[in-house]
Amino acid sequence: MDIAFASARALPADWEQAALLGRIDLGDGPTPVIVREGRVYDMSYVAPTVAALIEAGSFDTAGGTDLGHLDDLALSVDAGATPRLLSPIDLHCVKASGVTFAVSALERVIEERARGDASAAAAVRTRLEERVGGSIRSVVPGSPEAAALKAALIEDGMWSQYLEVAIGPDAEIFTKSPTLSTIGWGGEVGIRSDSTWNNPEPEVVLVVDRNGKTIGATLGNDVNLRDFEGRSALLLGKAKDNNASCSLGPFIRLFDDGFGMDDVRASEIALTIDGADGYRLEGSSSMDQISRDPEDLVRQAMSEHQYPDGFVLFLGTLFAPTQDRDEPGRGFTHAVGDVVTISNPKLGALVNPVTTSKDAAPWNYGIGDLMRNLAGRGLLAQTKNQGA
Repeated sequence: MDIAFASARALPADWEQAALLGRIDLGDGPTPVIVREGRVYDMSYVAPTVAALIEAGSFDTAGGTDLGHLDDLALSVDAGATPRLLSPIDLHCVKASGVTFAVSALERVIEERARGDASAAAAVRTRLEERVGGSIRSVVPGSPEAAALKAALIEDGMWSQYLEVAIGPDAEIFTKSPTLSTIGWGGEVGIRSDSTWNNPEPEVVLVVDRNGKTIGATLGNDVNLRDFEGRSALLLGKAKDNNASCSLGPFIRLFDDGFGMDDVRASEIALTIDGADGYRLEGSSSMDQISRDPEDLVRQAMSEHQYPDGFVLFLGTLFAPTQDRDEPGRGFTHAVGDVVTISNPKLGALVNPVTTSKDAAPWNYGIGDLMRNLAGRGLLAQTKNQGA
């Protein structure tokens, strides 16, 4: 499948009315840009990074350099090519919330009970749904009803650590990926080469400033290894954080009069997986089914932590692939060459082909590299809003 960037393929349906924030390599290094009314503005002399631009709190393009209409830039996603579209974040911490939907909670319990064995999942799923059914979908996390359901499940021998974070008072919040390691639109996402049961996780991702204010949202793929996490929750790090295992993009849509948190709450996220073998899977995730409100998840992420460069927060997914791919009863797992498309009319589409983490482009551009690049370009010494 051809992976070529095009506004009609990648951007929100109303993108020429939206305010979009992201990064482009124009040839001399990562550059924060804002897209308004279809035109791209280089904001690097206003603020050298996306994180700094968000901290400045102003997305006025008057201080930027007009690079022309987005369609005329001929953006590439190929390594070494310019201008190249990058992941829309830079210095942000990358956080994720897990088990925020009832269906995903049940699937995590299934992984745990099956001990990461996909062939055992179908039988466990049937038994668990017979025991729990729709009751988990109807309780508010942390409520007296949730406590009563927990007591009943403990008595029945069906309690799980995943149900604790699904209906208990405390959400699961974890660090997904190191700063500057995320993959952008069109880049290859990586699955560990020793994983035999895995899947994409299509999610809405909030972008939050250092003070806890959500300034926008984007799309993300929280790549997951079901076999690793199913064997032990203590393997969460290996299941979630591997080379190229986190993608974001194509741009951050800034909150304004035309897009806000209520749009996030009402989002329908579509997913398609197209395999090189002709396999196709379609799924969706409805944010109105989330068990915890997005603003509550942001509050929990910041309850006893600070993020001086801001952070992004994956909100979890309803999507739990159970459609068989190879053998009956084994469900879905990725194959190298799959192309994952995550889309929403107001956020656009995030497209990534799948490879192994070993074969994906190595992550070799860190914070030190970025600072040296910005210093070499004279972007750390002075900016336009400092009188340059």
